[in-house]
Amino acid sequence: MSDTPQHVLFICTGNSARSILAEGLLNHLGRGRFVAHSAGSHPNGIVNPFALSTLQALHIPSDGFRSKNWDEFSQPGAPALDYVFTVCDNAAGEMCPVWPGQPMTAHWGVPDPAAVEGTDEAKARAFMDTAITLKRRIELMLSLPMASLDRMAIHRELRQIGQA
Repeated sequence: MSDTPQHVLFICTGNSARSILAEGLLNHLGRGRFVAHSAGSHPNGIVNPFALSTLQALHIPSDGFRSKNWDEFSQPGAPALDYVFTVCDNAAGEMCPVWPGQPMTAHWGVPDPAAVEGTDEAKARAFMDTAITLKRRIELMLSLPMASLDRMAIHRELRQIGQA
């Protein structure tokens, strides 16, 4: 792995919860090594406030996030992506754009915390559970000896992380 940070895109359908959490977590935990982005196939235009409060509870900056279409990352001038992770089952089954940089892809699906109904406490707990699952997966990715693995081995490891 070079000294240049690698670009990671987390995608989900609405780009309001899971992909936002993953973006914030990787930008915090992988600072200097990775630059994370998030997008959705059909973004709803609003970041879920529980996603932002969950990041705050984890002492991760929660400003600057926005719900955006994944087409932004297939346009000229978009960053060359090294990795693309789907974090919801719907996005994993959709026809994705052609990403610049021929990134490795993996599915890291997690249940949608925004689908949880009930009290604010139940919703907050669902968001924290999702964040903890994503955090563990990101920590596993960050612990991989990227410099000593070939591309196929990295791809295999990243897919296995999504199954953990």
